[in-house]
Amino acid sequence: MMRLRLFLPGLLVIAVLVMLGTLLGGVVDRDWIDAHVQGRGLTGELLFVGVSGLLASIGLSRQVIAFLGGYGFGFLGGALLGTLGALLGCLLSFSAARLLGRAWLTRHYSARIRRIDNFIHDNPFSMTLLVRLLPLGSNWMVNLAAGVSGVRPLPFFLGSALGYVPQMLVFALIGSGTQLGQVWQVAIAICLFLVAALLGVYLYRRYRHGKVLDAAMDHDLGLDKVAATPGEPS
Repeated sequence: MMRLRLFLPGLLVIAVLVMLGTLLGGVVDRDWIDAHVQGRGLTGELLFVGVSGLLASIGLSRQVIAFLGGYGFGFLGGALLGTLGALLGCLLSFSAARLLGRAWLTRHYSARIRRIDNFIHDNPFSMTLLVRLLPLGSNWMVNLAAGVSGVRPLPFFLGSALGYVPQMLVFALIGSGTQLGQVWQVAIAICLFLVAALLGVYLYRRYRHGKVLDAAMDHDLGLDKVAATPGEPS
């Protein structure tokens, strides 16, 4: 049976961002978005994507990026620019792991890297898409593991870009709603988050083909009896 706590981290992120957005809109006169991004046209957009990409490459949540995009550029613009920023971060962390960090990452995260590699290696586009649709997990760690492993870059990036879209839309809607004080936008976004999360979980259960991405998540989904990933203990 699926456990509610599977969705709690995402809902907690939403609650924190709504509170933050309220403060940004009502208390802080000029934050970084206001000062350097809003109203600056293409320059502001490129700056947002570049800074978001750099921060995403060292672990900033893509949900936060989408929220800030929604705050700065509105719903659709924020979702688009946030997705580009998250994808840039994916490319940077993947490339850094592949070119510079293989030895260190393999030494410190070998079991996790093997598990992620085993999950996405054979079908990198579809399985990466599946990973990105899930409501939780470290996308940053997936980027690093894919970079260290032999995953083909192009299908990995395409699957990531498409898989980012649902949550980027949800959190950009939250960001735009908190800026404008539209409670209904936040409520709709929460409902969309739950729908997207349930879709991701459904697809994971249906198409994972017995592979394990995260043991704790499998436990929350009631999939404890699945066979362990080759090379790892049960």
